Amino acid sequence: MIVRMLAVLSESLLRSDRAVTLGRLLLCLTLASGAVPAFGQAGGAGLGAQAVGGITIDADGIIRNLEPRALEELAEKRRQALAGKPLGAAGRREFQKVSLRRIIAAIQNAVEQGEQVPADVLTLGGLERIDFVFVDPDARDLVLAGPGDAAVIDATGNLLAAGSGRPLLLLEDFIVALRAIDAARMGGMQCSIDPSPQGLAQLQALLGSVGSLNNPQALYRRMEQALGPQQVTVGGVPADSHFAQVLVAADYRMKRIGMGLEPSGLPGLPSYLAMVPASFGGSVLPRFWLEARYDPIARDPDELAWKLTGRKLVCLTESDLLAREGLQRGGGRADTVAKRWCELLTKHYNDLATRQPVFAELANCVDLAVVAALIDSRQLAARAGLDLGPLLDDANLSLPVYAIPRQVPTVASGIKKGNRWVLSASGGVQFQPWAFVDGPLEVADLGQQRSHALAARPQTGFCWQ
Repeated sequence: MIVRMLAVLSESLLRSDRAVTLGRLLLCLTLASGAVPAFGQAGGAGLGAQAVGGITIDADGIIRNLEPRALEELAEKRRQALAGKPLGAAGRREFQKVSLRRIIAAIQNAVEQGEQVPADVLTLGGLERIDFVFVDPDARDLVLAGPGDAAVIDATGNLLAAGSGRPLLLLEDFIVALRAIDAARMGGMQCSIDPSPQGLAQLQALLGSVGSLNNPQALYRRMEQALGPQQVTVGGVPADSHFAQVLVAADYRMKRIGMGLEPSGLPGLPSYLAMVPASFGGSVLPRFWLEARYDPIARDPDELAWKLTGRKLVCLTESDLLAREGLQRGGGRADTVAKRWCELLTKHYNDLATRQPVFAELANCVDLAVVAALIDSRQLAARAGLDLGPLLDDANLSLPVYAIPRQVPTVASGIKKGNRWVLSASGGVQFQPWAFVDGPLEVADLGQQRSHALAARPQTGFCWQ
């Protein structure tokens, strides 16, 4: 029997004249008709529109890799668009505080004046993550706190903290999380890239008729045609949001790294394919996905101070079988190689996020969703006397609109290991923010941290240290 192995994953160069890159969205975002463009023609000077994870989405919703030259051009355009505008914090701050009430006031002023939201508001004052949420009934405010920094634009156009190199939180992602959090109670927030049942059936029929590997490249092309484009599914958040772009781009990058189509850049994280032994007996379709983990949220006795800790993204795997009826999840034999690769990705996730900011952006979106769930579940805005209506009302504040990701082209390549076909054509990102707000732990000294944070608030401005 011929020894065979196939790795199938999505990958292509930018070729279409109709491609609407996320870089172009930097300069031309379509807002809902009739809404005041408070985020501006370019998503508030371009802070919301990014080539997330280096991908492009064409007019048909097909995801492709963005060419390096296009990323360089994007970075230069963003530097020009943001020149002279205040971004982030005034230098590194370990404990940056941001008034949500004053953020809303700045947005309302922009709406009423027909102006763009200030650039520093769009980055939540340069917050890198949210460690604390403080409720302030006296000032009718919610205060978000965590490390903050000034912003820089890297070589590929990402908006990063100057010191740590982490992507800054984005106001539009927070608004999406607030608007979507109630609907996410049932299914969480997620994306998935999977082959269609029809494509799997066609591929199964093709593999059953293959007798040799005399011309493997020709066979790979036939497999690409048989499997067809893989389908992108987004749930829990609007598919045309920046939040959704982050979910999809992180999934896309994870699969490319796992199947060896691009290096991780980390010595300790080889591709899944590189780890497969010659006597391979694993699953036909290993499925990798990312999920979020948190330690229990802490609170003070009065439930006016809340602390988020222990955040991390973990990679999980599931063994799948390729059957005539399509993808049968959970029925495959144990794949110890896939499990080990997931353990390595989890171990090196933070280092990978430093090299590829989209993985840190994913962590940011999870943070914002958990905070949104906390605010909603504990009615923190009502306790503070803060009206979140201006953020929740699309008629008042319309967010930037992005191309909806729908499909990923299939590209096949192969090496000879084992004695069976091995495919990797599925994966995803999923998390349930509501799961992390149950059972908070009481910690007495959080009240003191809250008092110190609120006492330092200046008379003007929406952020302080």
